[in-house]
Amino acid sequence: MQPPHWIIPAEFDGARLDVALAALAGLGRRGAHRLLARGDVRLDGRPAGKGILVHAGQRLEVRHETLPPPPAALAAQVLCRTADHAALAKPAGLHTAALAGDPARDSLESRLPALFPGQTVVLCNRLDRETSGIVLAAFSSAAAAAYRAHEDAGAVDKRYHAVVHGLVDAPLLLDRALDMRRRAVTRVEPFATADPLRVTHVLPLRALPDARTLVECRIHKGARHQIRAHLAAAGHPIVGDAVYGHADAGRLMLHHARLTFPGFQIELDSKFNTV
Repeated sequence: MQPPHWIIPAEFDGARLDVALAALAGLGRRGAHRLLARGDVRLDGRPAGKGILVHAGQRLEVRHETLPPPPAALAAQVLCRTADHAALAKPAGLHTAALAGDPARDSLESRLPALFPGQTVVLCNRLDRETSGIVLAAFSSAAAAAYRAHEDAGAVDKRYHAVVHGLVDAPLLLDRALDMRRRAVTRVEPFATADPLRVTHVLPLRALPDARTLVECRIHKGARHQIRAHLAAAGHPIVGDAVYGHADAGRLMLHHARLTFPGFQIELDSKFNTV
């Protein structure tokens, strides 16, 4: 039986091996460190340590360890559709995009032919594998371009639900600039951004047990890991975030709950109120 393996995707190019392993295998940082300490990890067939930097296209392999099954059975569904766009529900644990060089990787994109037989479909946004919620698809390149134009104009409203550590008892405006030169981890700078589309608005919704808060995060366009990095830098990392906080839950508690732009609106409850 072939050992569990992954091809390093572009978003982890230049990342530390332990960070990439924690995210790709869904183990959390502690689980990744345990495998690395036991010598059970191979990179391109060679033993690898946690401090090694990985590059896109490399093969990451885990030996002598039973890992959780891949998310092949996770359900994705069409929430609504118009002539130009469709909203899809992506479960946590499922990749958004297919990966060149790894045709066996299950993803929302790889399922598009089954969801929309005979149609050309383009994904307009991506969610991290650990994030659940709304993904928008377009039925033509023109429709995809129209959505991007709405984003650039600040006419897209995206609302996320997140469970964060600590008490958030007032709205927050998180406007620090983001450095995304390292693809795996977004760095938050000590100064404000000049781009209004890279701001995160946080509204507390409900206090939860164990000093946690359910919040709504509103962005217009967003950058890679914007919400996760902004919240962590503000002292409120998302519960279950192995990259910016700790893998202290069964999943990353982040969900894309509402998407609005001219002529289109969809909501998908996170169910985090029951946490």
